[in-house]
Amino acid sequence: MSTSSVEILGVRHHGPGSARSVVAALEELRPDLVLIEGAPELDALLPLAGAPDLVPPVAGLVYAVDSPRRSSFYPLAAFSPEWVAMRWAVEREVEVHFADLPAAVTLAPEDDADSTPSARRPDPLSELARAAGYDDSERWWEDAIEHRRTSTLERFASLRAAIAEVRADEAEDPENARREAAMRKAIRAGIRAGRERIAFVCGAYHAPALEPDTFPTAAHDNRLLTGLPKTKVAATWAPWTSSRLAFASGYGAGVTSPGWYHHLFVTPDDDVVPAWLVKVAHALRAEQIDASPASVVEATRLAEALAAVRGRPSVGLTELGDATRAVLTEGSELPLALIERTLVIGTELGSVPESTPMVPLAADLARQQRSLRLKPSAAATTVTLDLRKEAQLGRSVLLHRLGLLGIDWGEQVDPGRSTGTFKEAWELEWRPELAVALIEANVHGNTVAAAAEARTEELAGDAEDLAELGRLISKCLVADLPGALSAVVAALAERTARHHDTLALLQTVEPLAQTCRYGDVRGVDVSQVGAVLDTVLTRAAVGLRAACSALDDDAAADIRAAIESGQRGVSLLDREQLSAPWRQALVGVAGDPAIHGSVSGRVNRLLLDAGALPREEAAARLSRRLSTAADAGAAAAWLDGFLAGDALLLLHDEDLLGIVDGWVSEIGETTFEDLLPLLRRTFSRFEAAERRQIGSKVRDIGRAAASPATTDHFDLDRAMPAVATVGRLLGLEAAR
Repeated sequence: MSTSSVEILGVRHHGPGSARSVVAALEELRPDLVLIEGAPELDALLPLAGAPDLVPPVAGLVYAVDSPRRSSFYPLAAFSPEWVAMRWAVEREVEVHFADLPAAVTLAPEDDADSTPSARRPDPLSELARAAGYDDSERWWEDAIEHRRTSTLERFASLRAAIAEVRADEAEDPENARREAAMRKAIRAGIRAGRERIAFVCGAYHAPALEPDTFPTAAHDNRLLTGLPKTKVAATWAPWTSSRLAFASGYGAGVTSPGWYHHLFVTPDDDVVPAWLVKVAHALRAEQIDASPASVVEATRLAEALAAVRGRPSVGLTELGDATRAVLTEGSELPLALIERTLVIGTELGSVPESTPMVPLAADLARQQRSLRLKPSAAATTVTLDLRKEAQLGRSVLLHRLGLLGIDWGEQVDPGRSTGTFKEAWELEWRPELAVALIEANVHGNTVAAAAEARTEELAGDAEDLAELGRLISKCLVADLPGALSAVVAALAERTARHHDTLALLQTVEPLAQTCRYGDVRGVDVSQVGAVLDTVLTRAAVGLRAACSALDDDAAADIRAAIESGQRGVSLLDREQLSAPWRQALVGVAGDPAIHGSVSGRVNRLLLDAGALPREEAAARLSRRLSTAADAGAAAAWLDGFLAGDALLLLHDEDLLGIVDGWVSEIGETTFEDLLPLLRRTFSRFEAAERRQIGSKVRDIGRAAASPATTDHFDLDRAMPAVATVGRLLGLEAAR
């Protein structure tokens, strides 16, 4: 008979009270084997578990080698019982292993024909909370566990007994049964190896099934674990964030307040409340909100009084929130959102040692992050880059390359006012799942540059239209990928030669023009791009009029947007060999009365703004299109295209404004109701001040029309008294 003793320490994942209890129990037990719930593949990470630069929150990441998207994270915070158990064992050189169903099984591709759906089990903690008279399991756990600073093995035994009662009437879940069979197998292995004192740290739900006295036979467990599909997996440490420990992130084992739990774990008992409120005051002051020391003292007293009135064993987050609202924010809810984000949830990002096993691409990114001083952060941070500076240009190139790889660490945002093309702004936020994206992208290359270039060439080969290739050319430019740029340009040139879709050709013009215009900023040779642009624009100009014929409203909207894009591209370069054929194509479209009104009106406006259409001719075309003989719907569409942009045209040309006003005045009531949404949309694009000025000018036109007609005949007899009075005022009486 075995003399081994096995103690099952059922815990709540990421609970500071559970973590303290585990440390106390381990100190009391002094086990020679510690088992921790988790995939056994995580054992490969234990050599780094004691490294000082492994700073939580971190996660063990296990992924399928042939398909990294199939992966599992095992998050650990400083207040996680699993973390403290692992560190306790490593620091004391006690044997420690992870025990659960292997990730090689859980990450294997599922066979739909053989898979059995898992039953959704009830939350045992919710059941215990209801039995204790709580409607909130979080609060029950805080009162019963988190705020109790001492623990005994008897308390763990009591919790196991309570969970056993909750589980007594549950139907067996096949997946959970396999997991617990694997855990029992690890316990049996420890007993066979002669370990005398075994401690198993696991989720409280599993604790009753892991007591040796309740074990089924080994044959029973082996049957559950035999024949399961497997796949090859690898493991690494990955930085994690406080926000990803929260329920709100979708993490099933998360907690509502990781920042608060971390504070509970690291702060001495007597300082928990005042230290928390001091943090709150600092956060409020950083946002220019008054929070005096006296108000912090008053909030501390109020929180303690609320806990006493409510019969709670100690002050909890609810009391602290109420005290903050009443004293520090004067009843305002808005500052509490700041406290929720920065303190209750937290913005911590863990770190892993440089020696952590990484795929080459991740290691190269880490090197570049250090050399460019672009440190990952869990909080959204806006970085503005001046591309004239070498280091900041390097940051821009790195972020653009990562974007091509689908690693969205940064999102480009509006840089605000800028006098040139040398400024970029990025909003950076590191998310744990980017670690998986790095592993997936490693298939394209071992460095960020090589992987981005290979991925771009792959995208060029798979591109379905010219517009996509045009966008890829722009991305190659900003990512400084000359090799990929040549490949994409070659693909675009080859497809352009046999492409007859004018819409697709038009959509390619602007990105090509941007590449030609801004290539010199980054020192890229864009001569190949210029040659392709000449070909693309010429072919688009030739087919433009035919492409604009026989359009419905949706097709007209597409071609109009493409024409506007083409116009921006041509204007960007201001080269006559591009402008001449493009202008000629627009003239042909503008003068064709059969073209859809939205397209025709927009083209006429573009020509007018470019000085290629006389204002008198534009007014004549507007008048014809808005005549009573014309279809009202077509007229409204033409007007919408013609007025798109800004209101200066109407504000500075009263003749055009008068034509529009007269047309609106003559529309019948029924027709006007039908056209009102389109007209409202047209004028809603103008700024509010512009709309007021247009209204004022229309009012003046109305007043002028209502005033009596003037005549050249003057009644001198009636005017003489006024003339005499003016003469006296001017001292002209002698002249009279």
